[in-house]
Amino acid sequence: MLAVVLLAGCSLPKMIKTVEDINLEVSPSPVVLQGDDVTIDITGKFPPKYFAKKVTVAATPVLVWDGGEAAFETANYQGEDAAGNGTVVSWENGKSFSYTATVPYEAAMKDNARLELRMAGAQGDKTGEFPAIELALGVMATQDLVQPDEQFVIAPDNFQRVMTYVQDVTVNYGYQSSYVKSNEYRDEDWKAAKDLIALAASADSVSVISVATTSYASPEGEITLNEDLAMDRANSANKAVTRELGRKKIELEESAVRAMPKGEDWEGFKKAMRASDIADKDLILRVLEMYSDKNKREEEIKNIAKTYKEIEDRILPDLRRSQVAITYTVEGYTDEELTDLCKNNADVLTVEELLFAATLFEDLNDQLEVYQNTARVHGDDYRGHNNVGVTLMALGRMKQAEEAFNAAKALAANNGTVNTNLGAIARQNGDTDAAETYYGKASGGSELSYNKGVLAITQGNYGRAISNMGSNSTANLALAKILNDDANGARTTLENSGDDSAITSYLLAVCAARLKDAAGVKKHVEAALAKDPTLRDRAQNDLEFRNYKSALGM
Repeated sequence: MLAVVLLAGCSLPKMIKTVEDINLEVSPSPVVLQGDDVTIDITGKFPPKYFAKKVTVAATPVLVWDGGEAAFETANYQGEDAAGNGTVVSWENGKSFSYTATVPYEAAMKDNARLELRMAGAQGDKTGEFPAIELALGVMATQDLVQPDEQFVIAPDNFQRVMTYVQDVTVNYGYQSSYVKSNEYRDEDWKAAKDLIALAASADSVSVISVATTSYASPEGEITLNEDLAMDRANSANKAVTRELGRKKIELEESAVRAMPKGEDWEGFKKAMRASDIADKDLILRVLEMYSDKNKREEEIKNIAKTYKEIEDRILPDLRRSQVAITYTVEGYTDEELTDLCKNNADVLTVEELLFAATLFEDLNDQLEVYQNTARVHGDDYRGHNNVGVTLMALGRMKQAEEAFNAAKALAANNGTVNTNLGAIARQNGDTDAAETYYGKASGGSELSYNKGVLAITQGNYGRAISNMGSNSTANLALAKILNDDANGARTTLENSGDDSAITSYLLAVCAARLKDAAGVKKHVEAALAKDPTLRDRAQNDLEFRNYKSALGM
């Protein structure tokens, strides 16, 4: 009665009485969670001869739930003759309008909230409240069914059971000679070669597999003579090595011993000249550039009589040589030896051996022990710490896994593998900003792409999630398709997943609800609850099943 008295002589009562003529529509309905927010779109039309010329109206959509509410931004409208900054509505023609606004999501909003529109009107000093108009149910938070199934990346080993090495030997010769002088056999590189050959003869794990000799002549005298001399030097060096092999009863195939004569060593000459302190070296280097003909080069250099004597003494002797490469292999520990040593004597193993040894175990606790030994023995290699973290995640020990990943980060801050794993941890901890930052520092890999897809779901970008997750038939890919309005595609993904978990059954029920398959809803909800009874409360209140309460007996 008081309101009627206050509004006497005012146009507001009629507007309040006929408010439903506005024909409001809201999308989506029910209201949904997308990303971290709830966004609504409201459309409607003030009909002709509805909005009085001197009236102003403030309209505020509000989400209301037990114990709380969240108001969206207020929209202001006014008649043609009203004062204010609101949207002007014609008396004669009315006005169509659209409204979009967002509020942050709160978990308490889920399922039991409702969206209502509250309006307050004014005409001069008279005011009036419109009855609240219920616009939609909400909030449907299907997005929060996202699963913590990020793919964590093991840092790979570079283990090679058979390692190949090369023992180098340099043999120097006298002027125009291919004879291996006795003092060459006393050089350190020759002694090292003899030790290698002796080891190969006594150890099954070491094998000499080839001898290849590159030989040279100094650039002086006839070219043809020097080419033959280079060949003779290669053969003499090979003969010296094969003779030592023969003494230890090691025989190589003929094809495994190669001679590669290079003739006159002008490149070696040029390099030695550059490194020397010979007075005319710049002049000699210019001669080398000026003349491509080798005979002409030698003639011009000899014309520098004073310098040539110094060249003969200091440069040319080292160019008369053979460079022998003895290639050999060393075979590492067997799998049986590695599985024993990695647990009982890890300190004797290389980081590559330890990382590989962990892969020989199927039990996660065994793998964890070996990776922990790797991190202890080779603490400066990020891979041991990273792989400890991955294994701890598989064991459900997230806090300790995060500590291990941070230890890896301290050693390799910009490593793509470590940042991928830290991003996954951050996302599972609810820190989507940190996850995005870590993923931005990572690079490549199907695991990174999939994890970005999971993050995209929580950010409300479902199309990007589907694109990133590729061909992975997982519950999360199915969820992204459901949220992207592709229930058929989601159902196919779930049916091809090979996953018989409760969440798969629950998502199949959601697909059935969106496809208006009541029998499917009942079948899959019952299957989900049989596998995980804790889902009952969610199913009872889930707005996805709002039209199937009777079929579910809820």
